[in-house]
Amino acid sequence: MTAAQEVAPRKPADSNLTIAVYLVVTGLSAACGLIIEIVAGRMIAPYLGMSLYTWTAIIAVVLAGFSAGHWIGGWLAEKTSGPARRAVVVSLALAGVSAALSLVLLRALSGPVISIGLPAVPTILLLTFLLFFLPSLFVGIPSPVLTKLAIDEAPSRMGTLLGAFYAVGALGSIAGTLAAGYIFISYFGSIRTILTVALLYTAMAAILFVLDRRLEQQSLLSKHVVLPLAAIALLFGGVVLWGRSVSAFVENCTKESAYYCIRVIDVSHDIGIPARTMVLDHLGHGTNLRDQPGVFLTPYVEAQDALVKTHFKDRTDLDAFFIGGGAYTLPRAWLTQWPAAKITVSEIDPSVTKLARESFWLPEDPRLKVRHQDARRALAFEPEQSFDVIVGDAFHDIAVPQHLVTREFFELIASRLKEDGVYLMNVVDSGRRPSLTLSIRRTLQDAFPIVELWRPFGQGARQTFVILAAKSSTPKNTLYSRVDPESSWHRITQDEVTKLEKVAAPLLLTDDFAPVDRLIGVE
Repeated sequence: MTAAQEVAPRKPADSNLTIAVYLVVTGLSAACGLIIEIVAGRMIAPYLGMSLYTWTAIIAVVLAGFSAGHWIGGWLAEKTSGPARRAVVVSLALAGVSAALSLVLLRALSGPVISIGLPAVPTILLLTFLLFFLPSLFVGIPSPVLTKLAIDEAPSRMGTLLGAFYAVGALGSIAGTLAAGYIFISYFGSIRTILTVALLYTAMAAILFVLDRRLEQQSLLSKHVVLPLAAIALLFGGVVLWGRSVSAFVENCTKESAYYCIRVIDVSHDIGIPARTMVLDHLGHGTNLRDQPGVFLTPYVEAQDALVKTHFKDRTDLDAFFIGGGAYTLPRAWLTQWPAAKITVSEIDPSVTKLARESFWLPEDPRLKVRHQDARRALAFEPEQSFDVIVGDAFHDIAVPQHLVTREFFELIASRLKEDGVYLMNVVDSGRRPSLTLSIRRTLQDAFPIVELWRPFGQGARQTFVILAAKSSTPKNTLYSRVDPESSWHRITQDEVTKLEKVAAPLLLTDDFAPVDRLIGVE
């Protein structure tokens, strides 16, 4: 039999259909790869927070996986069409297995990795690599292989096909990014999204497998393919069994919103009375007592309340604006304590407010106005309104969003305060080298004549500072806790500030330059 008789010419319609399948798989796999990248940030947020460091690690690890996968795919593309096509089938199946496995590894490895005690950046990089490198590597393999196979189908259209595969890969990446950010996370949650992607990888592998058997004119159940398929099925089964043993497929969030993994933690047993804590990603944002709204278990909240009462002790009314709602601990308390209070809260996430009403006993009160928008925008577009107190309590991870700590924003704050108004904010920082806190103080001094730093006695390497900015100073140097008799806050003296500035040189923060993550991560 001659070579011409062994290989029958393909019909153009068959070639076009095959190329179309390759294009769809390339675009869809690119979309799935970007969905994994976007969801990765949400997955690790409850364990490591969400910051510049986590996103940098995720992008770097995913791109490293893509790069390694593309290189392997290029090597596989040099093989004959049958083995190359089957290599793509295996890579997509393994992408599905490793995507599902990332959910399991997150529960199994996050604790041990964090407990190693490495600094923040190496910890984030290590955990991110363990979770997301393999899914990215396996999904990086198909693109160069399928591009080469498509060119083999129609060599005369090589340039057109190269452009088409590059374009569909980019469009798939865009579609995956948009779908993850606007659809999957909000409506499916992280776990269901990852499992959906794993199923899509598996479906694409199955489609290519059937196509390969058709093109090779081989049985779907030949002995050469049954064993690899059985091995992959066993891998999937092992992942599912391991995942169930560590609750990997159980939602970790009470509500997964467009902004946070929100958890409602019942701490009544620990405290002895009905109480709940709100956790956004991995950071507690307030503990509320059902029957005692004026008692604060979070020390910095108690300090802020004490400072306001010191400055406005003879007032029966209070007009306050909150940057961030969280558990709405202080707004809820001030509505109770100040009969004529008017409270405005700018909370960007409607789900946070909804849970505060459902689970944290925030009342429906005509004196409380909630705006679900960025606080800077809310303040900027209502110049006619002024406040007695503005409280800054917005965080992502443990860092303040950089546009809320700049000179331009503090000038806006000053313009929205009444003559005797007070601005308060809390900052989590290094106790020995509080570069971010001192930089915020330095920046506030451009907008306010008085800027005070308050710190607690007895905290460790990380401390929560309270910053007060006003036109008049606080007539006290020490604040004593009503909850813990051994707890107190003191105003840092100028001598103490000078000593701290020698080891943590403060910066002037502006809209152009406010490296919050670097300043807060100095240790």
